[in-house]
Amino acid sequence: MKEQVQLQVVDSQTLQLLSTTAHFFANQQQPVYLVGGSLRNLLLALPVHDWDLVSALDTRRQARRLADQLGGFYAPMNENASRIIVKQNQETTFDLAPLKGDSLQADLQQRDFTINALAAPLVDVVTHLTTGQPLHLIDPLHGVADLDKRLLRAVSETAFRASPQRMLRAVRLAGHYQLSLEEKTRALILHDAPLLSTVAREIIHTELLAILAPKGALQQLHMLDSLRLLTTLIPEFEEARGMQQPWPHHWDVLEHSLQTIEMLEKLTTALRKGPAAAGLDQQEAQSLKDFAEIQNLLSEAEEQGLFSLAEMEAPQMKLATLLHDIGKPSTFEIDEEERVHFYGHPQVGANMITTIMQRLGASTVETRFTKLIAAHHMRPGQLGQVEELTSRATRRYFLDLGKAGIPLTLISLADHLATLGPQEFSPSWVKHLHVVRQLLTSYIRQRESIVPPRLLSPQELMRKLKLEQGPIIGQLLSAIADAQAEGKVHSKEEALWLAEEYLQAQPETVES
Repeated sequence: MKEQVQLQVVDSQTLQLLSTTAHFFANQQQPVYLVGGSLRNLLLALPVHDWDLVSALDTRRQARRLADQLGGFYAPMNENASRIIVKQNQETTFDLAPLKGDSLQADLQQRDFTINALAAPLVDVVTHLTTGQPLHLIDPLHGVADLDKRLLRAVSETAFRASPQRMLRAVRLAGHYQLSLEEKTRALILHDAPLLSTVAREIIHTELLAILAPKGALQQLHMLDSLRLLTTLIPEFEEARGMQQPWPHHWDVLEHSLQTIEMLEKLTTALRKGPAAAGLDQQEAQSLKDFAEIQNLLSEAEEQGLFSLAEMEAPQMKLATLLHDIGKPSTFEIDEEERVHFYGHPQVGANMITTIMQRLGASTVETRFTKLIAAHHMRPGQLGQVEELTSRATRRYFLDLGKAGIPLTLISLADHLATLGPQEFSPSWVKHLHVVRQLLTSYIRQRESIVPPRLLSPQELMRKLKLEQGPIIGQLLSAIADAQAEGKVHSKEEALWLAEEYLQAQPETVES
């Protein structure tokens, strides 16, 4: 079926690249088609930087020559596909692949969704964009009609069995383009959700981060959960569903974990644009004063290269936030007075995260950061419960966390907001906000005195004193840092003497 459409106008540089590509294949007497997401975005008047092309002939053999003509770089991909990257005023990518099947129609019928099962001869696209002549789109599965209805429909009943990662792509596309899932497509995903466990970890990781990246990640996560995909990826959350929490928690454990991401987005907006921009302006005067000072402190941290608010919007940060309470289901208890407790859930959660992040294809760096968040997410709030925040407590906080202590303070505030839900700000929020201001002030403005440069590394300490790795190493480093801050230790030798004295003062371990 051919449908007449009007495409978005593209910039002159891109049009020249498309024209050169069309002429290249015309000279080879080789038909080439623009397909998929490129056409979809043109129809939606959205920018296109990645151009998807297919041809019936050997595309890889031609791609190197085309890259030379375009002044770009050639890279082979899987299944005989090729990529050409052109870096001029902006980066433009051409992905060139052979047809799947014995015809263009067969190729389109093997794609994921009808809105991507679109094609047009590239030469016709260039003519349309250059002269405005009507373009007849090849649309055998009525993708244009679905696009008009803002409907995401799978091309066939086997679409997800053929490629299970398409289920995650469905959530990503629905969120990005504000689409509704067609009911049969929803039923297919619900049926095929277990197949997600067969997808390569690297693909899972890429798709999950893409789902979390845009603002409004809560809606995407709710869709993931409604399709049984969230708990297929993270089955540890299944027990969290409906798990009650003590006052002042408004939501159960699972919904609280999801809402914390929403609150992190709101908090980041408020820190960038002011509390009113995110509906966080209904606070008492002292809290608003602390909030404004936190904004100033974070600006200073950015100038020092310590931190950027953009870090809080990264999908890796949202994933770490999502998993902050993952240890709660394993530690759920109800005491004799029917009060709910989650004793030790931060450390239990940190221990679980290695397995979860490995399953999700995360890097070692991401895993280490996520474990830090889980293990320490309660500390800022707990420090707000003491009468006075001491230099020693501040020092130990940043010795344990380093620069990660800055985003952790903000995640802890988001956690607090997600605890309250629609309830009014409480006195505990006032204290929590104030202690975050104090922590950030100490690290950003008084770092040298609060966390003096380390005289000994953990490895050096273990080697010099013939110690095994364990909690004692952290205790020794804290003791040395305290002595440095108090002006009692100034050199590596003095630090070693202090460590030896500390060890001698410890009770001997009795072996049974």
